[in-house]
Amino acid sequence: MNRRELIAGLGGAAATAALGQLNAQGHAVDSAAFPRRADFDIAEGYTYINGAYTHPMPRVAADAMRAVVERRSRLGFTTPPSPTRPDARTSFATLINAKPHEIGWIQNTSSGENLVIEALGLNRPFDGNIVTDELHFEGALIHLLELRKQGIDVRIARQKDGRVDMKDLERLVDRKTKLVEVSWVAMYNGFQHDLKAVCDLAHAHGALVYADIIQGVGAVPLDVRATGVDFAASATYKWLMGDFGLAFFFVREDLIGRVFKRPHWSYNSAPDADMHYSPFDPRYPAPVTYTPGTDAASHVQIGTTGSAIAAALSASVPYISSLGVENIQRHRQPLLRRLQQELPRFGFTPQTPLHSTSPIVTFAMKDTSAVARKWEAARVSVRVAPHWVRIAPSVYNDMADVERLLNALS
Repeated sequence: MNRRELIAGLGGAAATAALGQLNAQGHAVDSAAFPRRADFDIAEGYTYINGAYTHPMPRVAADAMRAVVERRSRLGFTTPPSPTRPDARTSFATLINAKPHEIGWIQNTSSGENLVIEALGLNRPFDGNIVTDELHFEGALIHLLELRKQGIDVRIARQKDGRVDMKDLERLVDRKTKLVEVSWVAMYNGFQHDLKAVCDLAHAHGALVYADIIQGVGAVPLDVRATGVDFAASATYKWLMGDFGLAFFFVREDLIGRVFKRPHWSYNSAPDADMHYSPFDPRYPAPVTYTPGTDAASHVQIGTTGSAIAAALSASVPYISSLGVENIQRHRQPLLRRLQQELPRFGFTPQTPLHSTSPIVTFAMKDTSAVARKWEAARVSVRVAPHWVRIAPSVYNDMADVERLLNALS
C-alpha cells in the first residue's frame, strides 16, 4: 500500500496520526520521508555535514525571522499579519518534557553555566567541591579551572578512549559535592552521558546537576523529568536550528527561588514592573513599583531578547517536534555507521564510541591539511581541526552525501 492509498483508506486525521504529526506549516510529515533537503536552502552540489558546528535554518524559520526584520525595517506599510505561533519557550518545554515556567531566555550556553555557579554561590571559596569531566565543553572547563585557581575544589574525571566511565565520576563525588557539571553530548566526539545515571549519582550525595545540552537537544530525545536533571542550557544555532545570540535555560521548578537564587535583577525580574513619573499618576512620586516574579524567566532574563531569533525558533522548534526527534535520530544512524566503517581505511583514528547514537562522529589524524583541501575542492563541509575532524549529519543529509565525502578522499 502506498502513501496515497493509505491516506484514502484511513481518512485525513487517521492518516496524519499514522504517517506523522503536522509540521510547522500545517502539512502532514511522513516520518520515513527523509532526507528533508527541500525544507532548507542548500545550493545544488554543496554537501553540508556540519550541523554540530552550526545548523542551517529551515525555510519556515528563516521566513519567520525575515518577517520580523521586515516589520522592523519598514514603517507605515500595510503588511499581512504573521501567523500565530506559540512562544518558543513553550515549544521548547514540550520538546524536553519541562513546564513553560521552568524555561527562560539567556544569551548563550556559557551564560547558563555561569548563572548556575553564581546562583548557587559557588563562585567563591566554599566547603565542598564541583565535579566535571574532560569531555565537558572547553568554555566551561576554562571557567572551572579559573575557579580552581581561586581555591575552589574542582575535580575533573579523565576520559579514556573517547568516553567518561561512570566509575571515574563515582570516585570523585562525595557528600561535599555541591554540583556535577557535564556536557550531555560531548562537543568533541559526541560521547553521550547517561544523564539519569549522572543525576542519580549526584542526588544520592546531595549534589545538583547542570547539563550543557547544546550538542544533543533537537537531535537526541531528552526528557528532563525522566533524567532528573536540575539545570540545563542550550544555545539555539545548532540542532535547534535557530541562530547565535539566544539560548534556552531550564531550571527545575522546585529549585527556583529556593536553591537557585536570583543572581541578577532587571525589569524582566518583575512581570508587573511599572514606572510612575507623571505627576498625574496616582502612584507618583514612587518611581517604580514591582513584584518579583517566581518563574525561571524572571530569575535569569536580563533586558531585551533577540526578537527575530525568537521568531525563528517559534517555527524551528515545532518543525523539529513535527519530524520527531526519534525519527531524526533513526535517519542518521546508517550515515554515521557508514562513516565509522569507512574512514579508518583512509588513516583516520576513531574517537567516537562505536555504538553512539548522538549526531556526531569524530576521527583523529596527525595532519588534516590534505583532507581539508580535498573536501573543500569537493564542496563538502565538515569540521576540520588541525588534528581531528568532526562529521555531523542532519535531516537534510542522505547516504549520497556520505559517499561524496568518501569519494573526495580517493
